[in-house]
Amino acid sequence: MRLGLCCAFVGEPIHFRRTTARYAGGLPGAGRRDLLRRLAAANAAALTQAIEWCVAHDVGAFRVNSEILPLRTHPLLGYELDALDRGGAITAVFQAAGAAARRGHVRLSFHPDQFVVPGSIRAEVAASSLAELEAQATLAELIGAEQITLHGGGAQGGKPAALARLARSLGRLSARAHARLALENDDRIYTVEDLLPVCRDLGLPLVYDAHHHRCHPDGLTIEAATDAAASTWGSREPWAHLSSPRGGWGGDDPRRHADEIRARDVPACWLGRWMTIDVEAKAKEVAVLRLQAHLREGPRRAHGRDA
Repeated sequence: MRLGLCCAFVGEPIHFRRTTARYAGGLPGAGRRDLLRRLAAANAAALTQAIEWCVAHDVGAFRVNSEILPLRTHPLLGYELDALDRGGAITAVFQAAGAAARRGHVRLSFHPDQFVVPGSIRAEVAASSLAELEAQATLAELIGAEQITLHGGGAQGGKPAALARLARSLGRLSARAHARLALENDDRIYTVEDLLPVCRDLGLPLVYDAHHHRCHPDGLTIEAATDAAASTWGSREPWAHLSSPRGGWGGDDPRRHADEIRARDVPACWLGRWMTIDVEAKAKEVAVLRLQAHLREGPRRAHGRDA
């Protein structure tokens, strides 16, 4: 199994910088462009550091923060990287980071924020969501990121109508964006069984989230869901997400993620599989390394609980 780190670090001196629309919008044009240029350059360098860390620690995947280019798609302050990076120096750093990931066998991905809902009943939300997906696909192509993981979104008008809107909306994406898109089951609305027909119809892979499945089960066992999701990846290495509930399965809200992964939450059927597992834990690299050590020291001790 290949473990993946999501977006950030808690202990390592590797930081991705952000800004707010309020602050950046209050700057004069030249000052705002300079700020955004400096943030983009700093984040390109941080991505390189993150990939180098993953290679050094045998972590096989890294999820790139959606805001690595701050305010990139803001309706008033947005910009194209080419226009911001006149000399091409930032672009070159991003390209070099992607090359380092390929050499080190580190898979890269994106996971858009919750406001990205291409199947929304509101046309303006669907349009802005598609613009966000296109922007992430452009950067994904630049650095060689394999996929962009998307939730099904809301269910206005009922699931069948919402999924039909989603399919129509995704049909408007460029080939570049569509080729990288993957759907993921969530913990409130869309289950694995809900999304499998959509994935098969649209030729999209399904990223299986075991925690979400346990919170919002369907008629599939974890093993059956794992197999079904893996079948949508064809010859590619399947991708999955793993987390543990903060207060345990008997807590008030099992949807909230814990700092680390409890060994019993690793599905037994995942052990020894060819797959990438993004570790969605608050302790970030600490959680990844501890789970990695646990699996190496005694994989038989890691056991799952079927949904």
